[in-house]
Amino acid sequence: MQYISLFTATFLKWKYLLLDDRYKDIITSSMKFLVADERAVIYAFVIMPNHIHLVWKITNDRKKEDVQRDFLKYTAQKMKLKLTNEKPEELRLFYVGAKDRKYQFWERNPLTSRLPSEEIIVQKVNYIHANPIRGKWNLCKEFIDYKYSSASFYYDISNEWDFLTHYASALFE
Repeated sequence: MQYISLFTATFLKWKYLLLDDRYKDIITSSMKFLVADERAVIYAFVIMPNHIHLVWKITNDRKKEDVQRDFLKYTAQKMKLKLTNEKPEELRLFYVGAKDRKYQFWERNPLTSRLPSEEIIVQKVNYIHANPIRGKWNLCKEFIDYKYSSASFYYDISNEWDFLTHYASALFE
């Protein structure tokens, strides 16, 4: 049985590649694909300058590890291609020269935490939505104004991210 979880992936050495919205768009396009292909249900997300958080559930008896790996591998390949074509000098920041790869974008072993109750789901959704205004970030004044987050879906009834499902629908499955 699959469950709702919090997934966190961080860029290699906390590099700030996601300051550029074009790289954030790669991630949102990939999330849209995961939902359309019925690999995952995405309830909430935030894309920060150097990491992402997703509240999601892997679907159709797929292995969590496979979906996570494919998602990170695909987004890394798209980012590598964009850097190769547009900013080749920045691509070298991701050079690792490892046996199995020349470049690496995401840190290995992303964090996945099971969210076993509605209380914890709400807590994590609120946490990720507040991320852009917390601490050093100050990416916007009000968390609802940060574009690359599901906050507007929950608080402003925006449908910009049409791949999202309200977490409450999962509580009645």
